[in-house]
Amino acid sequence: MAGPGLPLQLSPRKLLKLLKSQKTAKAALTLFDSARRHQNYTHSATVYQHILRRLTTDPKLVDHVTRVVNLIRSQKCNCSEDVALTVIKAYTKNSMVDQALDVFKHMPQIFGCQPGIRSYNSMLNCYAESNQWDKAEAFFHSFQTMGIKPNLETYNILMKISCRRRKFGNAKLLLDWMWSQQISPDVYSYGTLISGLVKCGELSDALEVFDEMSERGVIPDVTCYNILIDGYLKAGDVGKANGLWNKLLRNSSVFPNVVTYNVMINGLIKCGDIRKSLELWRRMEINERKLDMFTYSSLIDGLCKAGNVHEGSKVFASMIESGVRPDVVTYNVMLTGYCNAGMIEESFTLWKLMREEHNYNIVSFNIFIKGLLENGKVDQALCVWELLPEKDCIADSTTCGVLVHGLCKNGFLNKALSILNVAEDGGNVDVCAYTSLINGLCSEERLDEALSLLHSMSSRGHKLNSHVFNALINGYINACKVKEAIELFSEMVNKGCLPTAVTYNTMLNALCKSQRLDGACTLLREMLQRGLQPDVMTYSLLMNGLVKNGKIDMALTVWCQVLEKGPEPDVTMHNIIIHGLCSSGRVEGAMQLFSMMRQNDCMPNLVTLNTLMEGFYKVGDCEMASAIWAWIIKNGLNPDIISYNIVLHGLCYHNRVADSLGFLCYAISRGVNPTVATWSILVRATVGHGLPFC
Repeated sequence: MAGPGLPLQLSPRKLLKLLKSQKTAKAALTLFDSARRHQNYTHSATVYQHILRRLTTDPKLVDHVTRVVNLIRSQKCNCSEDVALTVIKAYTKNSMVDQALDVFKHMPQIFGCQPGIRSYNSMLNCYAESNQWDKAEAFFHSFQTMGIKPNLETYNILMKISCRRRKFGNAKLLLDWMWSQQISPDVYSYGTLISGLVKCGELSDALEVFDEMSERGVIPDVTCYNILIDGYLKAGDVGKANGLWNKLLRNSSVFPNVVTYNVMINGLIKCGDIRKSLELWRRMEINERKLDMFTYSSLIDGLCKAGNVHEGSKVFASMIESGVRPDVVTYNVMLTGYCNAGMIEESFTLWKLMREEHNYNIVSFNIFIKGLLENGKVDQALCVWELLPEKDCIADSTTCGVLVHGLCKNGFLNKALSILNVAEDGGNVDVCAYTSLINGLCSEERLDEALSLLHSMSSRGHKLNSHVFNALINGYINACKVKEAIELFSEMVNKGCLPTAVTYNTMLNALCKSQRLDGACTLLREMLQRGLQPDVMTYSLLMNGLVKNGKIDMALTVWCQVLEKGPEPDVTMHNIIIHGLCSSGRVEGAMQLFSMMRQNDCMPNLVTLNTLMEGFYKVGDCEMASAIWAWIIKNGLNPDIISYNIVLHGLCYHNRVADSLGFLCYAISRGVNPTVATWSILVRATVGHGLPFC
């Protein structure tokens, strides 16, 4: 009886021809099984070898390899060692070491042939690929017992094992030993060692091995060049990579391949050298080098990320013209570029093309929705979102997060809430969506709804994190509800959500502003006890709160702690202490700190100088105040209206009203526009002194 698609008179030769015509391994297997039931037909060794090779191409069909092996055993079909090697390699590829070993041990019974050096090497490689180093070593030692003489392939496998174990010293010793035994290492031997060294960042050693190849008469192939160039570019060493590239171009026996160009273009882009990568791309076009998907995608991605979307668009157009069909990743890269550049019309044109080509996924939807929302196109974004079910795409948690965040940013809080409610029922909500909505509700002072959302999040099994709590705590503080913020902070700790530095900084700011300085100091101690390192912001907030509440000595104590234990004070922190010293009349100390700033390479800014100038006027030292003004001008700092108002107020305060009027004229001549505060200072001064004001 003939199976479907099989002739009545079937021979192994005819079946082999039919098997080769099958487009997929699964179709070939179906035909193979059908032939078994064909009358007066028996599979040959050649047919078995073909079907086994086809099965190795599809990991889903690897279990059928064992079935085919059992057929060979039961049929007692004598096969060559090549058939056994195909089976061992299939098992190796799928990490089925025990099955490979069973086949190796029973080769005579299954295939009717004895294992030779190739079979031994295949089994050794099976151990190597599965990282069973000790078994590999023991198996190698069995070679001598079994009378098997290792060959170059054997030693190359041992080289691979040494490199994977990062025993590069052993690998180099093995190379030297091979040379001493007249077993000449080949390009694969050296390439394996170079690759291992590069992967571990040992680039200098890899280059030495590369140079040794030429000295030993082993010509490096393009793969060796590619590995080294890729390693140097990933390390950011463009100079060394270019040196190897130029060396490759000068080499008359080795030529760059498409992988070389891809490595160079992708690496240069990531190193920020867009110009050079474009030059290489154009060189490929001029030399009629075949550009593949990776070449185009790397270049488009790099150009778009560098903000050169127009050039990226040209490369994309060239890609289509050359007949290379973009995959969904490339489309998504281009779509992201258009959206980020605000090129909405172009993004819609591309989106239309993607839909026509059926070349999109949920990531595409997320990119486009996000881009539209970021450009204020809310209605269009919602229309795209509504297309999801129609296009058989299932929204994920990112989709919800993008939509909710974008709607909140555009002021559509109620719509964001309704979408969140729908997404919650489907279980597709991530923390980002909740955080965005809580931030949005807090910004509109809808704090009760924000708190309700936090509790809803908890009741639905979502793990509350610091981002969510921080958003709501900040909302309460901005609404001047410090008590509620403190209660929420306690709830955060009780629920096992550890506060972050951001949480502590937010709370410190609130406590200082509400003059709860003892609480602020307690909070700082708690922060230290939890092992969190206060940053510049933490100390600045606390010191600023202390200074504003007249606790100058306490602020100085904190300042001394900072100087002793870190972090490095910035100009803002210096300004806070200078302000505290000046406000309490300690201008000498403020000047000492000013000098210390410059010694420590912390450059004073205009706020520093304004504060000092105001401090000197306050203590009646007009001469020093004038010296500070001169320092501002000399060092190229442009005085602002605050600077001018400080001088005007200082002059008026010390009964130098006429001088202040002259200074006003000077300010106006410099293009300074007086403010209400400026006029208020002068009006009070002239009226108080009975001077005419004109």
